[in-house]
Amino acid sequence: MEKIEQKFLTGERALFQAHDMKIIDTIFADGESPLKHASDIELEGCMFKWKYPLWYGKNIAVKNCTWFEMARAGVWYTDNVSVEDSVIEAPKNFRRCRNVRIVNADFPNAAETFWSCDGAVFENVRAKGDYFAMNSRNMKIDNFILVGNYPFDGAQNIEINNSKLISKDALWNAENIVVRNSFISGEYLGWNSKNLTFENCTIESLQGMCYIDNIVMKNCKLINTTLAFEYSSVDADITNTIDSVFNPSSGMIRAERIGKLIVEKDKVDPSKTKIICTEENQQSTNGDV
Repeated sequence: MEKIEQKFLTGERALFQAHDMKIIDTIFADGESPLKHASDIELEGCMFKWKYPLWYGKNIAVKNCTWFEMARAGVWYTDNVSVEDSVIEAPKNFRRCRNVRIVNADFPNAAETFWSCDGAVFENVRAKGDYFAMNSRNMKIDNFILVGNYPFDGAQNIEINNSKLISKDALWNAENIVVRNSFISGEYLGWNSKNLTFENCTIESLQGMCYIDNIVMKNCKLINTTLAFEYSSVDADITNTIDSVFNPSSGMIRAERIGKLIVEKDKVDPSKTKIICTEENQQSTNGDV
């Protein structure tokens, strides 16, 4: 394997079609697409300072590297990528990639990142930016912190564990999502989705969990969550009081108490939803379940 160490590379396509190469402590300065069509590359301690550094690549292993802000659209159409102990400041990163592993990484400007990727593993990842992971699928995520709106729109087959999402409109138009031991805060969680499961989660959401075909909640806590489950088929086991529930379409909701239960008989069939409260005195309007 050829080794390049402590170089300062400039110009477009500086290492075009590089292969079987280990690159150490090297700066990719001005010049687009320095590693376009690269394969079987190890990068350690490197810095990317300009656009499109890794496109159409295969078998790329990255450790302790930095993408600066202008290294935009950094990894596209690239398969079998691992990134460890790195900072990726540049937005619009990772598009249409397959088999990606990210461990101990920070994405301080993650706008429009991880779009349409297939097969990804995250461990100890932090990201800030809107529209994260749009239309991606087959992701396994553990210890992920995201601050940004509209994540996982259109995503499929996603597992999220031990994570925190501070996110308006998270998990819209999504399918086959499992979230465990996590915290989510943001309005309109999960709209227009199918097969969403939350286990041991704490959620705060105005009008959350609405318009969902099959939402399952196991041992979850809902805080400041109002007008929940509108037009959703639901099987929810909630360990505390739900502030308000609005027009669920079918299923079962179990909670300590529902502060306000609104069921409009001209909009939904009350007989299709069973409500079980361990405490009495919930208030209902326009129909009872």
